Amino acid sequence: MIKKCIGILSFFCCSCLFGQDYFPKNDGVKTTNTNYTAFTNAKIHVSSGQIINKGTLLIHNGKVISTGTNVSIPKNTKIINIEGKSIYPSFIDMYSDFGIEKPKAQPRSRSQAPQYDASRTGYYWNDHVMPENEALSKFNYDSKTAKALLDAGFGVVNTHIQDGIHRGTGALVALNTKEGNETRILKENSAQYLSFDRSATSRQAYPNSIMGSIALLRQLYNDAAWYKKGLSKTKDLSIEALNRNQDLIQIFEAGSKANALRADKIGDQFGIQYVILGGGDEYERIDEIKNTNAAFILPVNFKDAYDVENSFLTSSLALSDMRAWSQEPTNPKVLADNNISFALTTHTLKSPSEFKGKLMQAIKNGLSKEKALEALTLVPAQLLGQSTAIGTLNNGAYANFLITSGDIFEKKTKLYENWVQGQQHIVTNMNTIDIVGDYEFSVDNTTYKMTVEGDIKKLKSKITSETKTLGSKISYNNDWVQISMTTKDSTSQDFIRIVAHVENDAALKGKATLPNGNEISFSAKKSTKTEDDSEEKDKKDDDSKNSIASISYPNTAYGFKTLPKQETLLFKNATVWTNETDGILENTDVLIKNGKIVKIGKNLSDGKAQIIDATGKHLTAGIIDEHSHIATASVNEGGQNSSAEVSIEDVIDNEDIGIYRNLAGGVTSIQILHGSANPIGGRSAIIKLKWGESADNLIYNDSPKFIKFALGENVKQTRYSNGVRFPQTRMGVEQVYIDYFTRAKEYDALKKSGKPYRKDVEMDVLAEILNKERFISCHSYVQSEINMLMKVAEQFDFNINTFTHILEGYKVADKMVEHGVGGSTFSDWWAYKYEVNDAIPYNAAIMHNAGVTVAINSDDPEMSRRLNQEAAKSIKYGGISEEEAWKFVTLNPAKLLHIDNRVGSIKVGKDADVVLWTDHPMSIYAKAEKTIIEGVTYFDLERDTMLRSEIKKEKNELINQMLKAKNKGLKTQPIKKKEKVDMHCDFIGNIIN
Repeated sequence: MIKKCIGILSFFCCSCLFGQDYFPKNDGVKTTNTNYTAFTNAKIHVSSGQIINKGTLLIHNGKVISTGTNVSIPKNTKIINIEGKSIYPSFIDMYSDFGIEKPKAQPRSRSQAPQYDASRTGYYWNDHVMPENEALSKFNYDSKTAKALLDAGFGVVNTHIQDGIHRGTGALVALNTKEGNETRILKENSAQYLSFDRSATSRQAYPNSIMGSIALLRQLYNDAAWYKKGLSKTKDLSIEALNRNQDLIQIFEAGSKANALRADKIGDQFGIQYVILGGGDEYERIDEIKNTNAAFILPVNFKDAYDVENSFLTSSLALSDMRAWSQEPTNPKVLADNNISFALTTHTLKSPSEFKGKLMQAIKNGLSKEKALEALTLVPAQLLGQSTAIGTLNNGAYANFLITSGDIFEKKTKLYENWVQGQQHIVTNMNTIDIVGDYEFSVDNTTYKMTVEGDIKKLKSKITSETKTLGSKISYNNDWVQISMTTKDSTSQDFIRIVAHVENDAALKGKATLPNGNEISFSAKKSTKTEDDSEEKDKKDDDSKNSIASISYPNTAYGFKTLPKQETLLFKNATVWTNETDGILENTDVLIKNGKIVKIGKNLSDGKAQIIDATGKHLTAGIIDEHSHIATASVNEGGQNSSAEVSIEDVIDNEDIGIYRNLAGGVTSIQILHGSANPIGGRSAIIKLKWGESADNLIYNDSPKFIKFALGENVKQTRYSNGVRFPQTRMGVEQVYIDYFTRAKEYDALKKSGKPYRKDVEMDVLAEILNKERFISCHSYVQSEINMLMKVAEQFDFNINTFTHILEGYKVADKMVEHGVGGSTFSDWWAYKYEVNDAIPYNAAIMHNAGVTVAINSDDPEMSRRLNQEAAKSIKYGGISEEEAWKFVTLNPAKLLHIDNRVGSIKVGKDADVVLWTDHPMSIYAKAEKTIIEGVTYFDLERDTMLRSEIKKEKNELINQMLKAKNKGLKTQPIKKKEKVDMHCDFIGNIIN
């Protein structure tokens, strides 16, 4: 900290050598320019909602003195007449790393402990959390980038160190090229910055998942509250900085709608309203985004069209990616229409020079010019608490303004000058004559037509004769134009070289040098187009723009255009598998109303019900998968040997196509388990597969509390090439459990004593296990470890709820019954690693016959779609009855998950989670015709057939639009085939969503 303070002091001292008014002057008499500057006869946009025609802007000492039509101009004023031109406030980019060197990634060797290898003392224990960081300690003014930003219209940036989960504070900087940092720095601590991303500079392994980052942030806030009370026995400079800056604006880099909602939930828990850097996909879930009450910072890096000329590659394009190209430019408009406050940023653009083109796309897609200006000026100024100083041209504000040839949001408008703190930056000389347009000229008895397009600094020419287009290049500088053109075709080496002066009427006069060296006079006259012609061309461009793809829920293939509604349904003459004492009922009716099963019997009727003829078909309870890893953005937090603090509920991916595919296989509920990277994993999410609903709406109401534990090869890192984390042996795994439960017992006792205690989410969760409020589902294979964990649980007076996988369950079935633990297993997986060599297909039957509650699970996104057939294998291997085998994937997993009072069987009063099968439900020929959850049809076989045709048609329309875009010369991107990542127990990483 001392070194940092010295660094900051040195920074300001160096700046002082060049700027502060109190610094001694030893090189003669200095004069100060006290003149005013007045810009007259301009159209002045004082702010996004206030315009003055034929107005005057008066500035002095870098500030706005007055704006209006009757401004009193002092004698010592430099008057600049800019009649016909416009003045706007300079833009503000409130999310930038301007002047901050990108942190370099640090390698980690095998010998370095990955868990707690903190590089600092006196700071927070986790290196990915750095609230003490200050942007100014790393800031160096970058003249090259400043010029690019100034040329794009920006006058102020809010910069920070883009590294880590808590990144410290940013600084508000004016892009003043003439003066030093003593003038440029508008606010040294302008905001606190956060993200879900690890620091590139830290060797610590934790966290290595989004859910780990979420848990770390929650614990940080808990620790900060504890520290603030003065109860900590040690000093923590990180937490002190966090608490000291808690009243600053908090800016969270989310980068996607899903992460925006996750970040907002953290903020809500701790009373913080983040300003969120979005990902440009907020339009897809606009109601949820609006409910965050957050202001957003929107990138405008809209997708380029894909190059779809290769049909083979094009077939691999996902519909969601194709839609994004069509829909992303509407994002700012959608937020504006929903009264969501937002600023715009250059973040993620390769260069600020791309900004205007991208912004024009948004305007073309409905964003009003007023909202665009507001999002670049007033909104960021207000969010930063600097609206009196920047963002407007009100009296007293900094003299940060743009001079343009007209409406700044028109393609043809030229940006002439960008003034920052009263200092002029010339973008384009105001006296430069605009030569963009159409010309006609003759050279050597041949008539040519020339079109000049583009920005003055980067012009393009297109020259044609009567029969062909010729290759050509053009440059323009200081009122002189130089043109080179071929005389035959674009591959010809015979050139005509033209040098011409630009006259006041944009006519070109000079000489042309022919291929033989002869020089002749040259003249070209610019054709004049009326305002009506220009407007007609703009209208034609608007009329020719692509239709925007419709949004669905989720906004992928097979999504709903409108979310399906709960219905009253009456199934007639079905074969009903009740899973109750009634058994299988032939030719039976089932009535569903208000999301519940209300009647079961024959000859039922209901005047308001939709009748479904189920003759010859089978109606069952929905399949329940006790062990799944679909529908989550991350599955493992393996940075530590215990990650009880993390929760799968924080990272549910409600857009995973696996949800739809599972519905097509008759699955209605799943438990999404943490992986098996560590002995004590994270908390589970028990969800219903309500395709199209929000992530939160998938989770069971009053959901039972579960956590994943793991044994065996994965947790001791047998197959990891760089595994150095404790434990490394099976006996070490046992010691982990004993140590953690001993700590949790002590923590719980202190918590219950009424004495002050530091809230520790990890210990809270483990205490819930001790208090029999949370259940363990344990990844297991080898009988010795299964016995070990049951003994550890009994030592601490609780029970293991479920051993999942448990391929050696047949060896310890009697002990499982005695302990009271269930078994969820694979039907016939074996020999895929050493510790499953003793697996047998009779495992489920043996456990069941011994009295264990048995379920068949998937742990695999492909197998989960055919659990009906997996259940049938227990009939072949072990002679289980059809009814009992069917319970292995319905009622029994419901019992193991403590939700059997709601689902798992067809019984009056239970949730209407049912499946109508075309055939016997365990037949290889059976298809799920309808999959219904709480009376809502989320999968329908007939609709699925129709959707396949619609998807093909929509993709074809989008492909045609992309081909047209390429033919117009618009930029395209290559197709990169993306393979869907299927997560299993040992998957490390995140699925970006």
